[in-house]
Amino acid sequence: MTYLILGLILFLAVHSVRIVADDWRTRVIVRVGHNAWKGIYAVLSIVGFVMLVWGYGEARPASVVLYNPPPFTYSITSVLMLFSFVLVAAAYVRGNHIKAVVGHPMLAGIKLWAFAHLLSNGRLADVILFGAFLAWAIVDFISVRRRDRAAGVTYPAGRVLYTSVTVAAGAGVWVTFILGLHLWLIGVRPFV
Repeated sequence: MTYLILGLILFLAVHSVRIVADDWRTRVIVRVGHNAWKGIYAVLSIVGFVMLVWGYGEARPASVVLYNPPPFTYSITSVLMLFSFVLVAAAYVRGNHIKAVVGHPMLAGIKLWAFAHLLSNGRLADVILFGAFLAWAIVDFISVRRRDRAAGVTYPAGRVLYTSVTVAAGAGVWVTFILGLHLWLIGVRPFV
């Protein structure tokens, strides 16, 4: 459990700098340069991610069961993940309606991913991992929307073609996970 918690702290702390220390972040970027900042950010993120993945894999089998989700929640989680993948895809496809409406679809997708997995996973390690990501994504989403309003940021209207590409890309990744990638990566078959 130690590596899971330390990995979460490192990964989420790196991704929370703009929430808690945006002025400090700006000063450091000016001092060390944008590329150096990105490099430090990437290295710390990767180290934190590897630690949390390793820690979760080690902690999950021996973790205390906090609640036993009913079997139907697996199907609900799998369906919610379709929407989560589409939201994440919307962060990368320019000019789609989803980004125009949501503003920050990556964070919305992470919130939905974490919530969906809390529905169908009741071990302590699950609650720590998915609960931490859900709490962080909620706080970050509020923070970034507040920054958007203060800066007068608006998102251009989307186009049907780009929205279609977004939905197709998200659905394609979802199908890939359903057909075996989730089992191969995580060891759990969706739609159990």
